[in-house]
Amino acid sequence: MKRWIAIILVVLVVGGIIYYNKSSKKQPGEAAGGGRGGAPSGQAGGGRAGGSGPTAVNVYVVTSQNLKDEVVATGSLLASEQVDIYPEISGRIVELNIQEGRAVKQGTLLVKLYDGDLQAQLLKLRSLEENNRRIEERNKQLLERGGISQQEYDIIVTNLKGTLADIEVTKAALRRTEIRAPFSGTIGLRNVSLGAVVSPNTLIARLQQTNSMKLDFSVPEKYSPSVKVGSVISFQVDGLDKTFNGSVYAIEPGVEEATRNLRIRARVANNTSSLRPGTFAKVSLVINNAQALVVPSQSVIPQTRGSQVVVIENGKAVFKDVKIGLRNASVVEITQGLQKGDTVATTGLIFLRPEAPVKVAKVDRLTGQKQPEQGSAAGNSASMN
Repeated sequence: MKRWIAIILVVLVVGGIIYYNKSSKKQPGEAAGGGRGGAPSGQAGGGRAGGSGPTAVNVYVVTSQNLKDEVVATGSLLASEQVDIYPEISGRIVELNIQEGRAVKQGTLLVKLYDGDLQAQLLKLRSLEENNRRIEERNKQLLERGGISQQEYDIIVTNLKGTLADIEVTKAALRRTEIRAPFSGTIGLRNVSLGAVVSPNTLIARLQQTNSMKLDFSVPEKYSPSVKVGSVISFQVDGLDKTFNGSVYAIEPGVEEATRNLRIRARVANNTSSLRPGTFAKVSLVINNAQALVVPSQSVIPQTRGSQVVVIENGKAVFKDVKIGLRNASVVEITQGLQKGDTVATTGLIFLRPEAPVKVAKVDRLTGQKQPEQGSAAGNSASMN
């Protein structure tokens, strides 16, 4: 029984070996004969991954253009001059020349307080002055004749000077009963009425000069070396579909410790009176505006310790290390590694390998940049093919 089992096992093993050898020899023949397994192999050989044909990519010819480095900040508009009007003394308003929202000229009388008692006191002092002057004149003649001593005459002169000083004090008190516009501007809403009794704590109204305005904003301290008096700013405000311009005229000497920001003040023209004090503004400050070599941002390949771009030279892909500078949403400044006129790949970067053949499908251009001339673009395509 064991003998038969052994014979059967030997037959099965030999049969399996013969079947495996026949199958192994048949598989290569089927693939080479163009069976089902041959079609995918042929397709892979003609694709980008197979490397048998050039990869079609879009390119960009490196040029120089103005590249701006802008800082966006928030600010607030202020009146060029502004003052809250308070009375210097307590009193009753007897004259009120405030037309709300109207322009006033410098020196215009806005408010007059009751001054009857001071006017009476001034009249009394003027009468006393006249009398003291007559006394001084008579005693001066007596002094010249030796009728009185010098000491007596000096006392009379002192009395006259004291009266004149009292008159000046009364005049100063009278001036405090008048409130005049310290500068030309627009008067705001008044808080009092004619006949009201006011004190030094009573706000009468607010006077603002708005034909030119100030714009206060702050930038991070790292930009402080680049900000200078005369730098041009642009800004926008809510509700107005317009961009306004201004010029920096003052910079805070120190940086704020709490925020580490540098406070800046700009002068803004407001000839149309469309801007109002206190308005929120979105400010844009250009801190660098120079010619630079730029490439589209999608053409830069980030690396662990830098960046690379693919330059097309003689119809082949050449990977070059570059150093980048400023960047915005669409372009990147190249400070080292490229020259003006180099042709950089902008698409198909994942399919490219060093020295791989490349075919130019299209020459890209940046927004606002002129399309390269047809002749020069064709020449580049020809050299790259």
